[in-house]
Order: sequence, then structure tokens, then C-alpha cells
Amino acid sequence: MLIVLSINLLKKSIFVSMIISSRGIIFRTLKYGETSLILDIYTEALGLRSYIFSGVRAGKLRAQAALCQLTYLLDIIVYEREDKELNRMKEVRPAYIYNSIPFDIKKSAVGLFMLEVARKTIRERERNPELFAYLWQQFSFLDSSEHPVSNLHLSFLLSLAPYLGFAPMNNYSDTCSYFNLREGIFEQYPPIDHLWFFDPSQSILLHQLLNTPCEYCHEIPISRTERQHLLDGLLEYYRFHTDSLHNLHTHQIFKEVLG
Repeated sequence: MLIVLSINLLKKSIFVSMIISSRGIIFRTLKYGETSLILDIYTEALGLRSYIFSGVRAGKLRAQAALCQLTYLLDIIVYEREDKELNRMKEVRPAYIYNSIPFDIKKSAVGLFMLEVARKTIRERERNPELFAYLWQQFSFLDSSEHPVSNLHLSFLLSLAPYLGFAPMNNYSDTCSYFNLREGIFEQYPPIDHLWFFDPSQSILLHQLLNTPCEYCHEIPISRTERQHLLDGLLEYYRFHTDSLHNLHTHQIFKEVLG
């Protein structure tokens, strides 16, 4: 009995609470109790984490509560214990202050769509500095861009896919002008066993998006109808390659806003 008790005490002592500083992107917020928040944050140092921010909706911490908004880019200080799923937040500070996203309905819609896709497809608790840097750049670019953002969500879906492990093959040519959404490749003919493909007019737009950095995707002329077909097709492409992208809530409103 004493031996078992000693072993259990030893196991508990192995996990020490550490104070960690990191950049983070707020993926989700939930009210907890009368004054607290639970935050899902994609962190640079630790990957995806959940934190309880106690008392932040009352008293002196209200100013920090205003920073706990979806898509916000923060510097955070947290208490982290390896054996706990829900750790505690110590402090948040703005790392990048949005100048246009909160006030521009189109940018706000694009940002929430990007966030929902990221939140549903990124589940890892391990750090991934390349993916984090990519997401940080995407949100900060969305805020700072002075160009139309109507194509940016399409560019985002295509540029995020390689980080998730299912990049479309960029092999478009005059003889391979049908993009097979299930296989992720341009082919010479439409697939004969399913209807999930882009026709040549859609495929050439996809090809242009694949070869255009997000900073210049606004230069690709895409009509509202074409944009909706591309969005619907790319979401199906994601569903073929990940089981987490179902029941999206933002893209229907999003399509109306960008119309």
C-alpha cells in the first residue's frame, strides 16, 4: 500500500507547472461561469491548446477580455502542465492590432471563414512553427491588404492544403484540363466513376490560383458564379481528404457577403 502511494505521489511530482510565453491565434471562445472564459488558442510554442482565463470578464481584467476575440493575434503568458488538457491563462497582450478586419464586413467574413476551416482541420497539440507562421501571415495580410479580398478565401484553401498533407497536384496543361476533386490531380478526361471534378473553364481558374501568391490573387478575374462553384468544389476536395470539415457555418453567409 505504501509503495503504491509513493509511486502515485512520484508520478504527480513529475508534472510541474511552467510559465510559457508564446504568440497565439484565438480559435474559439466560450463563456465559463459568471466571469471567466475558456479559450482555444493555436500557439506558436505548443500547438493547439485550451486555457481558462479566470475572472477576465469582471473587474480590472475587462480590458484583457476585449482582446479575447476570434482571429485575434496575441502575445500570451500561460501556466502549462503537460498532464492537463485545460490549463490557466495568466496574461494576454495584443501582438498585432487589426485596423480593418473588425470594421470591414467582407474582410470579417473572410477571416471567420479562414478561422473556421483552420479550427476544424488543425487538431494537433504539437508545435508546428511553419503552419503557425503561415496562419499568422494570412490573417495579418487580410487585415493590411488594400486590394479586394473576394478571391482570398480560395487562395487560402489551396495554400493551407499542403500543410494538412493533401496538396493538389499542380500539373495543369492543355491536355490535362479536368481537375479530379477526389484524386487531387488534373486529368485528360472527366472521371468516369464520379461527378466530382472541375470542367476546363473552372480548372484553368484553379490553375491560376495555384500559381498566384495570395498578395496578387485579386488580379484573377473570377465571376460570382465561378467563385461559388470553386468554393463548393474545394470544400468537397477537403471533405474527400479530411473527415473534420463538415457542417461549416460561415461559408453560406460568406458567399452572400462576397456576392
